[in-house]
Amino acid sequence: MSGVKASVVLGTTPGAPPSGWRAGERTLRLLTVATVATVLALLTGHAWLLALAAGPAVLVALAAPGRSRPTRLETGLTVSARRCFEDEVVTVVVDLTHDGIAGVLDPELTLGPGVALTGERIGADRVELEFTAVRWGRWTLGTLDLDVYDRGGLARRTVRVELGELEVFPVPAQARLTPVPVELPARLGENATRQLGEGVEVIGVRPHVWGERQRRIHWPSTTRRGAVQLSEFGAERAVDTVMLLDALGDFRDPATGTSSLDETLRAAAGLTRAYLRRHDRIGVVSIGGTTRWLRAGTGEQHFYRIVRTVLEVRKDLGYRTPELHRLPPPALPAGALVYCFTPLADQRVLDVLADLADRGNPLVVVELPTGEPEVDPQDQAAVLALRLWREDREAIRFALRNRGVPVVAHTPGQSLDLALAPLTRGRIHGGRR
Repeated sequence: MSGVKASVVLGTTPGAPPSGWRAGERTLRLLTVATVATVLALLTGHAWLLALAAGPAVLVALAAPGRSRPTRLETGLTVSARRCFEDEVVTVVVDLTHDGIAGVLDPELTLGPGVALTGERIGADRVELEFTAVRWGRWTLGTLDLDVYDRGGLARRTVRVELGELEVFPVPAQARLTPVPVELPARLGENATRQLGEGVEVIGVRPHVWGERQRRIHWPSTTRRGAVQLSEFGAERAVDTVMLLDALGDFRDPATGTSSLDETLRAAAGLTRAYLRRHDRIGVVSIGGTTRWLRAGTGEQHFYRIVRTVLEVRKDLGYRTPELHRLPPPALPAGALVYCFTPLADQRVLDVLADLADRGNPLVVVELPTGEPEVDPQDQAAVLALRLWREDREAIRFALRNRGVPVVAHTPGQSLDLALAPLTRGRIHGGRR
């Protein structure tokens, strides 16, 4: 056995295997030898060649169904995990049960996209395969055809096993910073506000009123003013945040080959985890040929719900203009902080951002650089086109900043905190007209 014969088929399904037992390769070889010997005996007149022609009779006798040939073949499938992150290994075990006596087990795999076959172990009645998730998305593991031979290896029967789907989550980008907007909803959280409440951050002092707890006395102010002063604490509120994903196109950096869509989801996943650690509510909206959304929620399980919502955004690439204003109200809570992850390569995203700014939502644009097109320095027309391309992108950034929308650039492979650090100097305001 040389191992599993694997082939990659994109978007297609292999044809149905033949049913029942049929002649194997060894049978076909013996039959070919017998046929050639018979023809040569007739052409040359050498009777001794007819001895080889007795092969078909022996072949028929050996290949005929016997008591030892299996009549019942059943398979059992075990998958170590149906959900994993990029670069993780998933183990698939296929067990074959049968009656009678079986010979060699020859597997053939039609591999789906998004995964790679990295290991295999083939036994008499078991095939164990190891797959590595190469790229995030919802992929099929493929189809495994098991060729079961009889004891003599003269007849075979094919049993097909569908390995099912695998959900591959993106590896979240490193992120810990969680900028907050000026106004926060009236919901308990961990972000201090300027409103009076039961938080832990002191926002001012006031004179003592009889009956109030003395444990709140602010001793420096009391000593300075000569009268008892109490500390005033700010209320702690949660942040409603929406991750807006630009799925209008997928662009690859000519220098590194990175995909803007891949990096968009990785960066959004990293920032989502950072906000969820602070018990904030997170929602997601992806815009493309199809608009997908998930209302804001919190908790560790909500992170996986968000990722599963956008695993198929690659299928949404199209030129239809998204109608964001038709989204149900829960998709964009009033006053929610919106992060738009976009390569700024499609003018249609400006209409979406303008609509959000008109609604008054605090908005931050996280630009995923796509890399500059490669041009020949000797080609003056190409150099001029590259210059116009740069100016066009700079005009987009200027238009956004002119509306009060901050634009930060995230470099793939680096921590997202480097891009978000300037936003932590103050609270984020809503856009202006």
